[in-house]
Amino acid sequence: MSSLVVHFEIHASEPQRLIDFYAQLLGWRFERFGQWQYWSIATGEGSIGTGSPGMGIDGGLTQREGPAPAAGAPVNGSTIVVSVDDVDASFARGIELGGAAAVHPADLQGVGRVGYLRDPDGNVFGMISEVLADGTDVRQQADAADPMQATPEP
Repeated sequence: MSSLVVHFEIHASEPQRLIDFYAQLLGWRFERFGQWQYWSIATGEGSIGTGSPGMGIDGGLTQREGPAPAAGAPVNGSTIVVSVDDVDASFARGIELGGAAAVHPADLQGVGRVGYLRDPDGNVFGMISEVLADGTDVRQQADAADPMQATPEP
């Protein structure tokens, strides 16, 4: 049985505001789906839809059916984490576009640099890069620590 995550959804009190936010911040493309208050999200090259193999996933944005999360409220639901080239630059740009800091960027050794924002509707999402603040690429650290990567072929 497969249990891969193949789709995500973002709920929005004002859909166009979040469409603009994510399009400007992450370059996502949105397309209205039928007559509903629903937009499909194409997250970029290498992304996939349901049932297709690939590296990333696409999602949807839908009209929220209740109040937006209050400022400072705990996360109530799943959180997506998006791969970006530069967490600090993307974090700053997200704040310029109307987002708010949820967790400021920090290095996680062996993982990468991670930061979390609240979008203009209060939804929390994360951004991650494999490059730490000092420029160290965690992929190179992993290769150096892996004896199979450092052992020459006989």
